[in-house]
Amino acid sequence: MVKVRRALISVWEKKGVLELARKLAEYKVEIISTGKTASLLRASSIPVKEVSSVTSFPEILSGRVKTLHPKIFGGILANKKHPLHMEEIKSLNIEPIDMVVVNLYPFLLKLNEKLAFDDMMEYIDIGGVSLLRAAAKNFKNVASVSSPSQYKMVIDELEKNKGDLTDETLKLLAQEAFYATKEYDNSIYNYFASKEVLTLDLEKSANLRYGENPHQKGALYKLAKAQEIKYKQLQGKELSYNNLLDLDTAVLIVRDFAECAVSIVKHASICGVGVDKKLSQAYKKAYLCDPISSFGGIVGINRKVDKDTAEQFVKSDFKECVIAPSYSKEALKVFSAKKNLRVLEADFHQKLNYKDIRATSFGYLVQDRDTATIEKTNLKIVTRKKPTQQELKDMMLAWKIAKYVRSNAIVLAKNQTILGVGGGQPSRVGSVKIALGMAKKSCHGAVLASDGFFPKEDSIKVAYKKGIRAIIQPGGSIKDNDLIKLCDKLRISMIFTGIRHFRH
Repeated sequence: MVKVRRALISVWEKKGVLELARKLAEYKVEIISTGKTASLLRASSIPVKEVSSVTSFPEILSGRVKTLHPKIFGGILANKKHPLHMEEIKSLNIEPIDMVVVNLYPFLLKLNEKLAFDDMMEYIDIGGVSLLRAAAKNFKNVASVSSPSQYKMVIDELEKNKGDLTDETLKLLAQEAFYATKEYDNSIYNYFASKEVLTLDLEKSANLRYGENPHQKGALYKLAKAQEIKYKQLQGKELSYNNLLDLDTAVLIVRDFAECAVSIVKHASICGVGVDKKLSQAYKKAYLCDPISSFGGIVGINRKVDKDTAEQFVKSDFKECVIAPSYSKEALKVFSAKKNLRVLEADFHQKLNYKDIRATSFGYLVQDRDTATIEKTNLKIVTRKKPTQQELKDMMLAWKIAKYVRSNAIVLAKNQTILGVGGGQPSRVGSVKIALGMAKKSCHGAVLASDGFFPKEDSIKVAYKKGIRAIIQPGGSIKDNDLIKLCDKLRISMIFTGIRHFRH
């Protein structure tokens, strides 16, 4: 614990600083400050002492040097538990400082104003960064408050502990201060480099048994300060690298649906997807799509899992993992009989703000995630024959699923059930044949979705022979007019979306 008796406040962003300063004053904390911050505190009748009166040295170089002085840094860096430190600063008339409240010149904000280079130099903070680093280094003795977002936490703890801050809080504040100065320096480096530099702060959150194969080491890292789907494992052995890849796809699929939805994924390939008003029926639809391939698969469910659905799940052969927002007590009891089943609970509504990053021999490929969606009102019917309402509903389902299939992706759907999936093939017609071959039921009345345009008529002809009478695709091929004429001849309805969903 540290008793806060003396604090230095020097902030660019003044939001919330008066509330913090009043609380410090309430606990008889001596406040020292600089320039505009001191004027603001004084105008609000908060006792404050100018830094220049402490150092006996004025601000110089148009304010570039204010706090860079031994009487300030000696007070911050002195180890109160080190007798020689305390004896030395006492002999030099230096008083300890117990809290540093600093936020930095807004270099990043000013970048958006496209100021001249020399003007930008004036927004590189020197004293602020130095103060924060000094306080963070000596965190066992000094609180380093680097953001207005921390003020409430600090105020609450001061009230709780009657002017003291705990060791845990001091360490957390130091960690945040070092992060703030690191990010600040990164932005300055990027500016000087005159090019975009991507810096990733990846924090290890879990060790994995191995990577894709037993001879490869693997771990899960999460981006610091980023949002990701938070999960909790309720049952089963630890997750593997491949489990997490499949879980990603399984969750992203069912997040797209407002209705009850179930996805089954294995080896990054979709085994089945089902949508229904009743969760157990959605599971049944997903499972019946490809019962053989779903053995050992990963199941994503976008609703609280009930007993009926859990019982169907357990009866439908072995599955590696299930992930859902929550589970009934009865469902968990059913799952508990399967000791090797990994049961995960996750917040599916968590917003995601990260990018896709892949390593290649040529460097790292970085892109935004494919979050593009379509509304029925934006669809373009290009054939004389229009789809029925049921076909249109199934088209929307198949189109959503195609986004998560390896290109060239083909998805067949009927009555809100996926009948067949083909993808990862060098030819689109090859994927069409795989999807049609996967469909155990008749394809009459089914619809077909394609992630990219059709370069030739061959896919349309193959699909027609198997009973497909409605197709949804992006359009954009030089053969579009020929395809439309063929569909009109065969009495097939075709919709263009104008959006491609390649997934390499």
